[in-house]
Amino acid sequence: MISRTLPSAVRHFVSAAALAASVLTAPAGEVTLLNASYDVTREFYKDYNAAFATHWEQTTGDKVTINQSHGGSSKQVRAVIDGLEADVVTMNQALDVDQLVKPGLIPADWATRMPHNSAPYTSTILFVVRQGNPKKIKDWSDLVRADVKVVIPNPKTSGNGRYSYLAAWGYALRQPGGDATKAEAFVRQLFANVPVLDTGGRGATTTFAKNGIGDVLLTFENEVALTIREFASENLEAVVPTASITAENPVVWVDKVVSKKGSATVARAYLEYLYSPEAQELAARHYFRPRDPAVLARHANQFKSLQLFTVEDVAGSWAEAQKTHFADGGVFDRIYVK
Repeated sequence: MISRTLPSAVRHFVSAAALAASVLTAPAGEVTLLNASYDVTREFYKDYNAAFATHWEQTTGDKVTINQSHGGSSKQVRAVIDGLEADVVTMNQALDVDQLVKPGLIPADWATRMPHNSAPYTSTILFVVRQGNPKKIKDWSDLVRADVKVVIPNPKTSGNGRYSYLAAWGYALRQPGGDATKAEAFVRQLFANVPVLDTGGRGATTTFAKNGIGDVLLTFENEVALTIREFASENLEAVVPTASITAENPVVWVDKVVSKKGSATVARAYLEYLYSPEAQELAARHYFRPRDPAVLARHANQFKSLQLFTVEDVAGSWAEAQKTHFADGGVFDRIYVK
């Protein structure tokens, strides 16, 4: 049954997907999918894969096994371009997914094939601090203090790092008298406080929580909850800044791969099911912000209120952000000194 609380366009989409799944069958025998994803989705997709496998078998009578590959967002996309035969790609930014267009792995209009620009859930960047928050870190302005060491993954290789960078830039822009010059100076000062740049979000979490480096970790909201739980003995704490960036998490089936493997039907259904009320509830339980307003409302205490701005607000588009900030010779290369 499709929830009536979903927006009509999404409700129609999920209904159509359910109908398609009911009349189409996968190839004979057990189908195996590979999901190439970024660092901090491991736990969510472990649970989601089990839920989808049950849904698929109940709907079609067929079995499906989903394998996972995880790493820094940009590194994962590079692996797919270089030959990793992922049926689906689930990333944390459209910029990385767009890289699959030029080699002919997906069409240029991939984002229009599912609702919300093919991003079934979102996240944002929050802070993790040590027990008692000894440095009294409350907002982005505290991250540029000389006595604060900040752990952020490399924006050149990590979507987590790019979002953290753009969140800091957007915060600086929104301060009284804020402009690009002041934002660059702010981000330069912040990265001067970064002792090590890991290639991905999971590595940055290990650096902070396991290796004890830094005073504050910047990471996705879902990773904040996971880190606090995983490293319970460290008594880590979450800090919600006054403002941060919306991180859209786009998903796509890889046309060239699914055509070759004959897995197109199940790969598409795997991603479409992310919009179902059941999957939206599962996403919320893993601290991804659901698109379904009813599910989001049920978890209002979990998702703290803060001012959210978008990549488009900060940089115009992901393409402009890449060109200006993260391409070789861009702003990040200019401001970051190892």
